[in-house]
Amino acid sequence: MPVKQVSGRVTLTHAKGSSVELLLYGATVISWKAGTITEPQPIERLFVSSKAAVDGSKPVRGGIPVIFPCFGPPSHPEHMKLAQHGFARNEVWKFDSIVMDNDEGVSVRLTLEPTAGITARYDKPFHLAYVVTLAEHQISTDLHVTNTSTSTAYPPDNLEFQALFHNYIRAPANDVLVFPLQNKSYFDKTEASEEARNKSKVETRAGVDVRQFTDSVYEDAGGKYEVTWPGGGVEITVRELKDVVVWNPQQAAGAKMGDMEDGGWERYVCVEPGYVRGFAKIEPGKTWIGQQVISVIHHERRINQL
Repeated sequence: MPVKQVSGRVTLTHAKGSSVELLLYGATVISWKAGTITEPQPIERLFVSSKAAVDGSKPVRGGIPVIFPCFGPPSHPEHMKLAQHGFARNEVWKFDSIVMDNDEGVSVRLTLEPTAGITARYDKPFHLAYVVTLAEHQISTDLHVTNTSTSTAYPPDNLEFQALFHNYIRAPANDVLVFPLQNKSYFDKTEASEEARNKSKVETRAGVDVRQFTDSVYEDAGGKYEVTWPGGGVEITVRELKDVVVWNPQQAAGAKMGDMEDGGWERYVCVEPGYVRGFAKIEPGKTWIGQQVISVIHHERRINQL
């Protein structure tokens, strides 16, 4: 069977051998294995710390956590009771259906609606649907956010939120380059002062590396990114996710994380498409869809770092 559900885990398997595993807890993808045209044997494409909790006790350190309705510490008045990164990544989602099952690929839909626990912290009406699709050489994740308010009041009962896919791409961190981000505006969250963190910079590098502690939020970043390293890489294309975060804690911050394996920061880069500068807004009865497609790069591509 191309879709199996056992003990809170859902596994998708493609006829050509690629696979995806995700948890109902947080709707977190914890494995994506795929090969290339020249090397068809599937290999792991995502990083999950060996110390990560995958038992539903806390958000997973790795894979593809889903961030909603706030990124980082809450800043919207309606989000102030929420923890960092909101609640989607640490709630148990419902397996809804198999959306597709054919030679091209297989996909499943998970859903999340308000519970008593969520409503105590966040009282906006919503419905989330998360569609994960596996093809031979790619994975796509689609987050459907619906404002289920039936209010006809004016001003309208809009749903304002942030959303992000927190991709941990398995890669040799010291050799990675992310592009094209040159000339894009970004905010450097590693700066010591709040004033400096909120000051826009302009990226001068043709390829962005993470050899030092990096936590950069690129605004209106273009929607198509390549993450490359000697011998490999992935391409990420997005829809309705205008921003992208490039993050790696390196030892300076990584060693302080209780659920990060020793030296784990050397084995991944986070390239995270999202809507995180400002807030997406949807009117009652409307749906917003944010999508990413991550594809294996089949032939090595490098650029000279400027």
